[in-house]
Amino acid sequence: MQTALADFIRDTPEGREADAILRKCVHCGFCTATCPTYLLLGDENDGPRGRIYLMKQALEGRGITDKTRLHLDRCLTCRACETTCPSGVQYGRLLDIGRKLVEEKTARPAWENFKRRALAEILPRRALFAPLLKLGRLMRPFLPARVAEKIPASTPTAGAWPAPRHARKMLALAGCVQGSLAPGINAAAARVLDRVGISLIEAKGAGCCGALRYHLNYQEDGLDDMRALIDRWWLHVEAGAEAIVMTASGCGVTVKEYAHLLERDPVYAAKAARISALTRDICEVIDAEFGRIEPLLGKSGRRVAFHPPCTLQHGQSIKGVTERLLARAGFELAPVPDAHLCCGSAGTYSILQPELSAQLKRNRLSALASGGPERILTANIGCLAQLQSGTELPVEHWIVALEERMN
Repeated sequence: MQTALADFIRDTPEGREADAILRKCVHCGFCTATCPTYLLLGDENDGPRGRIYLMKQALEGRGITDKTRLHLDRCLTCRACETTCPSGVQYGRLLDIGRKLVEEKTARPAWENFKRRALAEILPRRALFAPLLKLGRLMRPFLPARVAEKIPASTPTAGAWPAPRHARKMLALAGCVQGSLAPGINAAAARVLDRVGISLIEAKGAGCCGALRYHLNYQEDGLDDMRALIDRWWLHVEAGAEAIVMTASGCGVTVKEYAHLLERDPVYAAKAARISALTRDICEVIDAEFGRIEPLLGKSGRRVAFHPPCTLQHGQSIKGVTERLLARAGFELAPVPDAHLCCGSAGTYSILQPELSAQLKRNRLSALASGGPERILTANIGCLAQLQSGTELPVEHWIVALEERMN
């Protein structure tokens, strides 16, 4: 792709990165075949290739309109296009640059700004989110169906968390909403790892990974969240924590990219690179330790459908690992058509783009149920909450299901 970036951005770090990404695109359109919004809407501007052209125009100083912003807002950032692209176009990074520019050059309606700011202030703060979730449960019978379905009727208990008694220690991210919606996920991971001689610990005061605010286009706020999390983790890293374990793949893909996101920060660049290097999805950790877990497993398994989150299969490029672990653990895996497609959760997307999100959820649940599973397993809290809101089948994190199989 030929480019002629405008003077205001050409020689900036963002401009140089965007230019390099744009020049890799060969207009082939393979990405459109796997783009969830293009498949739903059939609009070139709601597919990766069209959005790349819109961002190219913006970076070249041509007109940026509310319509430009709308098409970028509709992107799930699922990054299925990156998996498909034969040229290695880093679409997600380009989108971060393009969205920031478009946000600066256009004005959102006041109600949109209010919603986005409210999400950015409430969701990353557990002290705010937890009591509001409890209030939402009390009000659930009186709320509109579309709102009520997003509020789980109850929260499963976490169960005991083993004391840190092993020489091998790993860090876990409590996250922002997961601790309130599904506290049992990290606790189950801690119990599984404890059985094989690894203590999983949560750093006191560690909050949001920064993804939520960063992808709402409050990018500086998101970077501040990342720096704060690094500070909370750093003493444990220096004390010899051998890995940072992510039970939410949406957080995992962001933390693995800290090295890039903070590479120009003179204070945090080296620390961010170290944090990214230590970060592992829980499936990577369990895969490495499975030889010691396998003898502890019972014999019976259930028929399950696994939904691989976009942040796992496209963002982190981890494909098939969890499915293989579940099969080895004795679960019967039901076939799932079009497993590469998004469920429509995508962080705050289900709130900001409810119609598109609902269509994607229905499509995904239909595919997941087609093989007759007894329950649905996934690897990200956002996907879990999104899918559970549309089905009577139990939806759980796969590490919870794995722990149930242990004697």
